[in-house]
Amino acid sequence: MREEFERKYITPIMYASYPGTLATLNLTVLQVTGPETPGIVRILVSLGSLAFLVSAFAVFFFVLYPFRKSLWKVTAVTFLAGLSFSLIAVLVIIIL
Repeated sequence: MREEFERKYITPIMYASYPGTLATLNLTVLQVTGPETPGIVRILVSLGSLAFLVSAFAVFFFVLYPFRKSLWKVTAVTFLAGLSFSLIAVLVIIIL
């Protein structure tokens, strides 16, 4: 009974917390850098955070509804997009 409860209710939250944490880190970077940061960096960090947030929602619902394969594709694409936006933002910060 306990294993089924964990699998059904706890596991989706645990899996969604990973990209959710990365979204929070991106938002922290956005808050710490402040308004004097170049606009392109702020846009890239914001897009990365939004992509990680969409990825967290998609993985949460994929664990609940595993028969919807499109959710897995959305999770993968948005997670990779979030990583890409974050990496490009770091490179722009280093260059500027």
